[in-house]
Amino acid sequence: MTNTIIGNTIVIDGEINGEEDLVIRGTVKGKIALKESLYVENSGNVEADIETRNVEVSGTVTGNIVASDKVEIKSDGRMVGDIKAPRILIADGANFKGNVDMGR
Repeated sequence: MTNTIIGNTIVIDGEINGEEDLVIRGTVKGKIALKESLYVENSGNVEADIETRNVEVSGTVTGNIVASDKVEIKSDGRMVGDIKAPRILIADGANFKGNVDMGR
């Protein structure tokens, strides 16, 4: 399966909906709703509320995340916002400010 990639120089302001994995290397502002996984790479900057199955943050996310499976903030990831997911991993060195809800 292929991923959709939003490149380093791309800026999207609005809503993204889809059923496949999405890799963000550029900037997205607004709302993201996916059936699969979202990957915010080191150069990625997201200012949006996110609803998806899995989220992996290596870049910057400002907004709330609701994930049906897992949220992972990598050691170089930065996030400001609330997380609601059954599984949450925050790596040593990651920067996180917000609330965590691991309830069902």
